[in-house]
Parts: sequence; structure tokens; C-alpha cells
Amino acid sequence: MKRLLFALIAALTAALPALPCTSIIVGKDASADGSVMCTYNIDTWGGFHKMYRFEAGKHPAGTMRKIYDRDYRTYHGQIPEAPVTYLVNGNINEWQVAISETTFDGRAELTDEKGVIDYGSLMDLGLQRSKTAREAIKVMTSLAGKYGYCSTGESFTVCDPNEAWILELIGCGPGSKSVVWIAVRVPDNAVLAHANQSRIRKVDLTDTANVKMSKNCISFARKMGYFKGKDSDFSFCDAYNPPTFGGRRLSDSRVWAIYRRLTTGMDRYLPYVEGKLPMSEVEPLPMWIIPDKKLTVNDVIVCLRDHFEDSPLAMDDDPGAGLYDSPYRPQPLRYDDGGTTLFNERPVATAHTAFTWVCQLRSFMPREVGGVIWWGNDDSGMVPYTPVYCCTNRVPRCYDTPGADAFHFSLDNAYWVCNMVSNMVYPRWSLLYPELAQVRDSLQASYFARQPQLERDALALLPADREAAIALLSDYSHEVGEQMVARWRQMAEHMIVKYNDGVIRQETKGQYKRNASGFRPILTRPGMTKKARRRIHQATGDRFQVPKK
Repeated sequence: MKRLLFALIAALTAALPALPCTSIIVGKDASADGSVMCTYNIDTWGGFHKMYRFEAGKHPAGTMRKIYDRDYRTYHGQIPEAPVTYLVNGNINEWQVAISETTFDGRAELTDEKGVIDYGSLMDLGLQRSKTAREAIKVMTSLAGKYGYCSTGESFTVCDPNEAWILELIGCGPGSKSVVWIAVRVPDNAVLAHANQSRIRKVDLTDTANVKMSKNCISFARKMGYFKGKDSDFSFCDAYNPPTFGGRRLSDSRVWAIYRRLTTGMDRYLPYVEGKLPMSEVEPLPMWIIPDKKLTVNDVIVCLRDHFEDSPLAMDDDPGAGLYDSPYRPQPLRYDDGGTTLFNERPVATAHTAFTWVCQLRSFMPREVGGVIWWGNDDSGMVPYTPVYCCTNRVPRCYDTPGADAFHFSLDNAYWVCNMVSNMVYPRWSLLYPELAQVRDSLQASYFARQPQLERDALALLPADREAAIALLSDYSHEVGEQMVARWRQMAEHMIVKYNDGVIRQETKGQYKRNASGFRPILTRPGMTKKARRRIHQATGDRFQVPKK
């Protein structure tokens, strides 16, 4: 019965344009400090995800691992546990291996609901059982191939301090308990982004040091009629996830927006991401780009905040922007009007992000200090990212709060406090967002400023007193998480008072202005934005025009 229920959920979900998640991969020579960096925006409607933690362990022969689906907590079965597993905090393990994903769905007939392992469990298993990215790829592909894979097509980011890889994988159909996959190493000087559309097209299959592929990857595509050319012309994307309008305009458009921030010349690919012309008439996006400058963690975070600003896909000047020029639109992405199907743009930063992170993986430091996951719960465009070190002895309480879940609000929990503020800002964007951005960026800058000294202090303790170094880093990770949540609670209270009833209470040096008696605040009534006024005037003509005397 549980299997039937899961299959029904999966079928209904597959029928919808899910389009969750965006990821960025930065090679070590493309970063300012020599770190490999990668990111994850997990975008899920109504999903509540804490920072998951898996303790390191040793397991006797015969120990079994139960597999529960990440999205629905449905039980799928069990597999043998590994003899040794490693510590995992969020999506980074104690060896600085980091894994993320974006779902591309792919060909619907290839989903195998009888497979044991889902995409989320596959990431967790890879992190718990691997010391390097290459090892993680081997673990993930072998487990999926042996026990079956029950999710749809996935693009996985798999990184360690020395290498960055993209792994794309999809099942071979109902009951097959088999997968096809390909993995490509991202050049050290490059940046690759993926966002719900397969990104691996034609690659040099003879470069076995940097390209890995399942033995059946091309032969299965031939068998299914997905591919007919020479092996050297094989494209995983075109075989298993041919770009549709949604794959281009609602998915690869995010990749284009990220690349556009990092290098010039990307407007040549606008006809591709607009999705209107057939594929035969457009040039697909490159798999990766070489950025014009080397990137910092903050540069990568800025990419995750993108809403197509200052581009032909900008979202601030159509009726959907409302009275305050919001770059956010209600779900679903597609909607109907009188038999015509319309769509909303799908930017990188979106309201339904459950958590977002940037991993900083540094081979030139001891792993206890080198691996950092910069974490935030809620929309990447709204939250500051706080650092959590890969060997931390506990998850910050604000990211794993007792009693807080998808149905229970908590003022101590980052997900709920950040969502509380964000949902005040969304409908009054032009009024409230500048204040949020100022607080967010000030906190973010303070964390970056404190990082070097903190790490010098931790390095001074290593290797002689590893436990003390880990305690120092753990305490700091907890401290800044709690500081962020406290500041966000303060901001929520401030916004409720300052912007009550659509007016703005005026301030001077953090104090509200008052009338002579001190009883009433001094207010301004900002009204709507210039763009909103123009849109209303254009749409209504002289209906609301005040007659001239």
C-alpha cells in the first residue's frame, strides 16, 4: 500500500513543472582564495528542512540501513550499512566533500518507483561513505545501480577541496533497478551552474580522467531510440532530457543569469533561454564559463540572489510586480487565462527556498578549518549566510530547533523567523527590501571580517589539540547563528511598527520622530511606485483621472 501511495505521489508530482533548486560549481582556480566552491538552493513548496547531521560511526557486519525518501519520508527498503561512515553536517562531510543537486525530471518513462534509493538518500549515502568527490561518484552510482533509483533525473554537484564534478543520472524504467549516468569534471578555472535542466552535452569520451560514464549510457539511449549517431556525438542532455520551453525559459534561464553576472557576451544566448525559437535555430548555453575575475564567497552569494535584474527578463515592470515593484510572483509558474496558458519567470532567488548554502572547500588548510558550509534557511535573496564548519560538534540550535517543524512555528528557529520577515517584505518590496538588504549585508560582512582571525585561532590549536579547535569553531558557528536569528526577530518587530497600515514612521538616528506632545508619530504616506502608477494609468485610461478645473 505504501508503494502504491508513493507511486501515486510521484506520478502527480511528475505531472507538474516542479523546477526546484539551483546549484553553482566554482573550480579552485576560479576562486579568489584557491577554494573549490559549490552551492545549493533547495526550493520546495511547504518543505521544512533543518540542517541534517549524521554522526560518524563503525558498523558491525550485517547492519542494515533503512532508506526513507527525503521529500515524503516514505520508507523504501534497506541496504547494508557501510563498515565505516563519516560525520556529515548539512551537505558537507568531515573530509570536505560536498554534494548538492537539481532535478531535471527527464523522460517520464524512465522513472523506476520500485527502486530503493531516492535522490536525497543518494546524496546522504555519498557523503557518509566518501573521502573524495571521485569516491562519492563511485558510491552513488554503484548503489543506485545495485538497489535501484526511484527518483526522476538529477544533476548532482559533487566536490572536494581539489576537484569539482557534475554527475547526471536517471533510471532505466519501471522495475529495471538500473540507471544510466555520466560525470564530468569541471575545469579548475571554470564556473558551471545547473538548474533543473541537464547540462552535459557532447564531451570528449576519450578523456577518461575527466569524464566517467556508465557502460550502458549510450547503448541504452540507442535501444530506446533516444540517440542514433556516432558515440563521439553523444549528448546526455539531448538523449535523456531534451530541452523544452520550460527547460530553457524556466530552468536554463537561471544558468544564463548567473553566467551573465560573471562574464561578458552572454546575451548571444538570449534566443536560447527565451525558448521561443526551435533548437535548430539557437545556440545552447555553454556547459561552463571562465569568469572575468576570480570569485569570493560573497560573489557567489550575489549570484544566488539574482532576480534577472537589469536584463531582458527583469521582473520589476509588468503588472505582476504589483504596487511596489516586487520581483516575486505567486505559484504555480504556469497559469491559465481564458484558455491561454501564461507563465511567470523563474529566477534564482525564490520565495519557496527551504534552505540555501555555499560550501567553501580548502585543500591548503586542515580539514577541520578548511571546510565551511555557509548556511541560510529561507530565500537566498533575503537571508545572510552564517558559517558552520564541517567538523563541528553540533548543529547550531537555530538550524535544528526542538519543536520546530513544518507545522510548528518557533521564534528560535531560523526557517520560521526568516520566513516571517520575508513574507512581510514580499508584498511591499520597494518599501521594505532596502532596509532588509542593509541589515543582511552588514551581518554578512561582519562574518567575513571575523573569519580570518577565528581560523588563525583554530589553526594555532591544531594538530596538538584537535578537540579544542573543533570546540572553538563549533561555538562560533552556534554564536553567529543565534546572533542572526536575534537580529531578524528585532527587524521583524521594527518593520511591524515602522510600516504599519501602509505608512512609514519617520526615524532619526534609530529613534521615531514624534509630534510636539509626543503622542503621535510623524508619518509619510509613500503611495505606490512610479512604475505602478504608470501601469495603472496605461491600463485604465481616464477612469481615475481627476478633472482639471
